[in-house]
Amino acid sequence: MPDSGSLGPPTSLPEQPPAPPATAPDAPAATVTDRPVASSVAHFLAGLHPPVTRPSSPPSPSMPPASSNPSSPPSPSMPPASSNPSSPPSPSMPPASWAPPSPLSPPAPSLPPTSPPATAPETSAATGSDSVVRRVPVGPTGLGTTALSLARRQAAVPPDAVPAPSGPSAEGPVVPGLYHHPIPEPDPVRVAEVSRRIKRWAEDEVRLYPEEWEGQFDGFSVGRYMVACHPDAPTVDHLMLATRLMVAENAVDDCYCEDHGGSPVGLGGRLLLAHTALDHLHTTAEYAPQWSESLGSDAPRRAYRSAMDHFVRAATPSQADRYRHDMARLHLGYLAEAAWAETGHVPEVWEYLAMRQFNNFRPCPTITDTVGGYELPADLHARPDMQRVIALAGNATTIVNDLYSYTKELDSPGRHLNLPVVIAEREHLSDRDAYLKAVEVHNELMHAFEAAAAELAADCPVPAVLRFLRGVAAWVDGNHDWHRTNTYRYSLPDFW
Repeated sequence: MPDSGSLGPPTSLPEQPPAPPATAPDAPAATVTDRPVASSVAHFLAGLHPPVTRPSSPPSPSMPPASSNPSSPPSPSMPPASSNPSSPPSPSMPPASWAPPSPLSPPAPSLPPTSPPATAPETSAATGSDSVVRRVPVGPTGLGTTALSLARRQAAVPPDAVPAPSGPSAEGPVVPGLYHHPIPEPDPVRVAEVSRRIKRWAEDEVRLYPEEWEGQFDGFSVGRYMVACHPDAPTVDHLMLATRLMVAENAVDDCYCEDHGGSPVGLGGRLLLAHTALDHLHTTAEYAPQWSESLGSDAPRRAYRSAMDHFVRAATPSQADRYRHDMARLHLGYLAEAAWAETGHVPEVWEYLAMRQFNNFRPCPTITDTVGGYELPADLHARPDMQRVIALAGNATTIVNDLYSYTKELDSPGRHLNLPVVIAEREHLSDRDAYLKAVEVHNELMHAFEAAAAELAADCPVPAVLRFLRGVAAWVDGNHDWHRTNTYRYSLPDFW
């Protein structure tokens, strides 16, 4: 663990955070009554997952193409999901002369162009060009029904094979049968700069890890992760908002819950005190200094405090409070899993999925507007249909983690609950069949997410809503791509 000590207010920041974005109008619906809604929504739906041609391994003969949906037609050609007429993506600049752009508050997004897009040539199923126009959730078919045998798991990548943070990431295999959408290769200039800044922050500002953990920090490839998940971020400063929070969340998970000193015993107390770094304690003058000093007492709290300080200076009050709420959800999920570990309880599958709706990635896509430099107004974010979209996105991306981290967790000390393990025990299936059923669960969640996003876009075609939905979809796709390419951390079971 890093040395203890009081963090205190930073005297100088590594870089200036972006200025707080202007708050969007509270009643945006009135501004779009005279727009051709149907055309705008069709444009949005087609652009959620633009065609991406990337080399991929051929699927097993007994499996459907990993990203295909045989009954969905190819999508029309659209600009990348990160494009926005009023906030164009930053151009790529040579690394040698690159300097952080000045913090900006981008103008409010406008509706996408209303003219119908041109139709693209047909692409192969592996391009993942399916559109969310398809409203009915449909699960996969033919998942490994013949000639599959359980074999030993693939060996983990040795620790000295850490990919360079700014370099190209290894191409890992996609989980066969997994419904997903490929993404363009993340901008290597941004990846390199985010990787450089986050390591400087971790080492110099919050003293996040001891020297012997440096290889694991590099192997996490958080720079590639965040650039892939936030393609519409106007500057690297905006990307750093998400990157610090992601690293801080993982520090809490590793050091409080998992294999870097974590334990279910006493977890509630540790999480409560760490949460006060996000949601400050309001107490008496006598006890406030002791609380303030406690925020520097360990690496997770130092990281939470610093990351949140940067975030609140860029976010609106409602965006910051939204994030605190979702982090409380995350901590509640941590506590449920810890309680089951203490009692040796293996939950029913539905119970496990309920826990995973809280212990999941939800805090990450919910800040996509802050990272994008705009705001989804609080009343639109709180809509039940928007909450369903965000919940389904968090649930699907978390099952992706269960699938890709399956062998890593089985090779770790102790018993780790993940969806394939719970299905195998509770439904008396083989390891292989339980894993394949977990793939089906993920695919159904993904189809439900896309259907819910399409319905919301049709019902509420407000510019900020459409942009936010695009951002959440980009986060879902980028999260899968990071899991697939991070062969330092993950390998797949040999079930095919």
